[in-house]
Amino acid sequence: MGYDDAVDARGAYDAMAAAYVADEGNAYNSLYERPAMLELLGLVQGLRVLDLGCGAGSLAAELVARGAAAVVGVDVSPEMVAAAQRRVEGATFLVGDVADGALRSFADGSFDAVAASLMMHYVRDWEPVLGELARVVAPGGRIVFSTHHPEMIERTFGVQGKDVALVSDRWTKGGEAFDVRFYARSFAAMEASIAAAGLTLEEWVMPQPLGECQAADPVAWERLTTLPWFVFGVLRVAG
Repeated sequence: MGYDDAVDARGAYDAMAAAYVADEGNAYNSLYERPAMLELLGLVQGLRVLDLGCGAGSLAAELVARGAAAVVGVDVSPEMVAAAQRRVEGATFLVGDVADGALRSFADGSFDAVAASLMMHYVRDWEPVLGELARVVAPGGRIVFSTHHPEMIERTFGVQGKDVALVSDRWTKGGEAFDVRFYARSFAAMEASIAAAGLTLEEWVMPQPLGECQAADPVAWERLTTLPWFVFGVLRVAG
């Protein structure tokens, strides 16, 4: 089982799809996470890129605009994939649970790079997913993922002393409240899974928001520039 019943990422994102799309311009996504992901991916012109947990396609649109030769988005939520298909031309979008075999249809070395934006924390068991990514990415290719910083998890949810813990959060989107559950992980647990999958961890990156965030959302600016929030792992496939 991938996104198990305790998490139900499919149900959560299907329920809030319209509200989530309407809120995609928030500072955390548009002025912090997405720019950092694009910077860490580097030049994508001519590359085949897998957008894992593609959501409604905002990152995929950027990858197409930057000249990627092929962009394939995969997401567990049919509603989010439908939104991506309506919004983005020049990319392919598929519904699938990456922790339940969705990557098996791709041949070895199908991609040159993978972007996994804020989706790995919905996966309980990382090793099979990372192992499949190591297979579908060509030798020497790059995988970049973002997730919650362990210090943010401890600060916000009081989780400490555990390698993996299920936590629940309440998001407000479009005036509606949605309960979202995910798995918190220590750095040690993440690094153990990365090594077990045969991937090389090049670096952990704690990015800063874009400068315009200060005027656009002063509260987010203060929070993101003074406290660890998300962390990005940059991985390399051997070869």
